[in-house]
Amino acid sequence: MKNYETLLDALKDIQERGYTEDFNVDSANDALICVQKDIKLTADEFEIDEFHRFEGMSNPDDMSILYAISSPKYNLKGSLVSAYGTYSENQAPTIQAKLNHGQVNKNL
Repeated sequence: MKNYETLLDALKDIQERGYTEDFNVDSANDALICVQKDIKLTADEFEIDEFHRFEGMSNPDDMSILYAISSPKYNLKGSLVSAYGTYSENQAPTIQAKLNHGQVNKNL
C-alpha cells in the first residue's frame, strides 16, 4: 500500500484509480450511502479495498481515515473520509464495526 503525505494526495490518487463515488455513513439506517446514485449499502454489500490514516500536523485532534470502497453488487467504487479521535461521531454500529476492523479485500 502506498504512503501519502496528505489526505488530498491520497484522495486524488484513488480517484484516478476509479474510486469516483462519494460515500457517507447513514447512521439511522446502519448503511453507507452513495448520494449520487441514491444507493444504500449494508455492511455485507461493500468491501474495504484499502485505507489510509492521517493525523494533523498542527493539531493531533485533526485525524481522519480515507477508505477506498467497492461494491461488486452495485458495480460502484468510491471513497469515504471518516474522522477518528476527538471528532469521530457516533456512527451506525454494523458499518462502524466493519470500518474499525479494517478488513481489506485481499482479492485485489
